[in-house]
Amino acid sequence: MIDADRECRRLLEFARTSAASPSGFLWLDGSGRPDPSQPVHAWITTRMTHVFSLAHLQGVPGAGELAAHGVGALTGAVCDREHGGWYAAVSPEDGVPVDTTKAAYAHAFVLLAATSAAAAQVPGARALLAEALGVVQQHFLDDGGRVVDSLVSDLRSGESYRGANSSMHMVEALLAAGDVAGDGHAHAQALGIAGHLIHDVARSWGYLLPEHFTLDWEPLPDYNADRPGDPFRPFGCTPGHLLEWSRLLLHLEASLDEPPAWLVEDARGLFARAVEVGWDVDGEPGFLYTVDWQGRPVVRLRMHWVHAEALAAAAALHRRTGEESYAAWQRAFEDFVEEFLIDGEQGSWHHELDEHNRPSATVWAGKPDVYHAYQSLLLARRPLAPVLSVQLASVRSAP
Repeated sequence: MIDADRECRRLLEFARTSAASPSGFLWLDGSGRPDPSQPVHAWITTRMTHVFSLAHLQGVPGAGELAAHGVGALTGAVCDREHGGWYAAVSPEDGVPVDTTKAAYAHAFVLLAATSAAAAQVPGARALLAEALGVVQQHFLDDGGRVVDSLVSDLRSGESYRGANSSMHMVEALLAAGDVAGDGHAHAQALGIAGHLIHDVARSWGYLLPEHFTLDWEPLPDYNADRPGDPFRPFGCTPGHLLEWSRLLLHLEASLDEPPAWLVEDARGLFARAVEVGWDVDGEPGFLYTVDWQGRPVVRLRMHWVHAEALAAAAALHRRTGEESYAAWQRAFEDFVEEFLIDGEQGSWHHELDEHNRPSATVWAGKPDVYHAYQSLLLARRPLAPVLSVQLASVRSAP
């Protein structure tokens, strides 16, 4: 089994070099050096701000300064003060926007980062949280409470697309906002998004959740069939997202006063389906990246984030149900991580393995951030609610 404390410290040490730009956190290569070919991505800056805020709450030396660096970027270069919201990417040298798209995916992480930084009492984080929650609820949730995937720079309508990935991370962010800001409405919004995509859509598809939809939320099963290995919008079903949703449903259940019974039922169903179609199905251990609508392998690469989410989901199900089978799955997933993903030489985890579990870079070059790996090790050993930042803040403030 992984020594979680030691591994978290190792991940944080690797990640520190990503703060090399005044505009935010940088994409790291395989050895932990900033990649000069990459801009400052909002999704990396937000996720690293979240991680270092959690680390600060754990008392890690220097983590508070790194969390403050992230809040400074999110209230500075990455933030669009003219129209509101946050740019997708800016220049690392001078903070000039290089991608002015306003994406729900990135905005969900702005909200998540703001909640963790606020819980960690990082200066400016409370104002950032209020701003992020306002932007999300005004612009990225429609009248039915469903996620608007992307907007143009002035926050008007963007592409004719809706996606399950951004919706999933919005559930994560709204759960955190509900706990940190004391906003019960945010929890209700998270339940509404999950109810639609999981209890209605995924369940009707035998838990092979479609990832891509029209503006009216009609599934697009052939979307990106010509680009099956897209890093954010791959063709087919993504077993890793089934695992991530499974865990989130259990956090949601634990956060509600009167949770519906389907939350734990669907969490079980998603996990079982992910293992059935994704784990050890092609003669090699590990989870595949994607499968088709018959559950057959499409992209056989193994992504680090899928295995991080697998061990966190198994731990959550074990905590919720007490069933030993889930503990056994957690051990199996941690064994895989320890054998194949942890890079003991250059640091962090290999972000991608080929079909024979050798390091590769077909979809993901380098090791952009440590969000999935670090968070999964914390989640696997803590209660389901409240969110990590609130739990850690409570421990820190205890006499």
